[in-house]
Amino acid sequence: MQCLGGRMKLFSITAVVAGLLASAAFAEPVAPSVVKYEDGVVMASLTGVAGDPVNGRDVFKNRKQGNCLACHVNAEMPEESFHGEVGPEMAGVADRWSVGELRGIVSNSKMMFEGTIMPAFYRDTGFDRPLEKFSGKTILTAQQVEDVVAYLRTLAE
Repeated sequence: MQCLGGRMKLFSITAVVAGLLASAAFAEPVAPSVVKYEDGVVMASLTGVAGDPVNGRDVFKNRKQGNCLACHVNAEMPEESFHGEVGPEMAGVADRWSVGELRGIVSNSKMMFEGTIMPAFYRDTGFDRPLEKFSGKTILTAQQVEDVVAYLRTLAE
């Protein structure tokens, strides 16, 4: 009987751990309409999951996703061509901005910099005449925003 009790206890512990892992892995991202900006800063993660800087680098340079190189020089990517010069250079960006500030800038830079031409990458409404296939969608997913922020945090001087 004691062996059965031990198995039940082990099963219960395993079930709790599995439940916690599942809820963390499948946590719902914060919807673009409820992201909390405080003077342009977004302190809370959009996903509850750490960003992946390797994927963030890929999103940063991908011309069909972030396309950040269209406006920003990034000396860390000499293999990429056609770096833009409209936005600030990326060297040392991690020293200039906190995680919350970077998250706010990538999510919706217009909340921090009035009149900026930088796109709001995590906004799904309020655009002028979007193509129907993009209506109600964000440019980047919540996890991609977190990944780009994690990548930008690697760009310290």
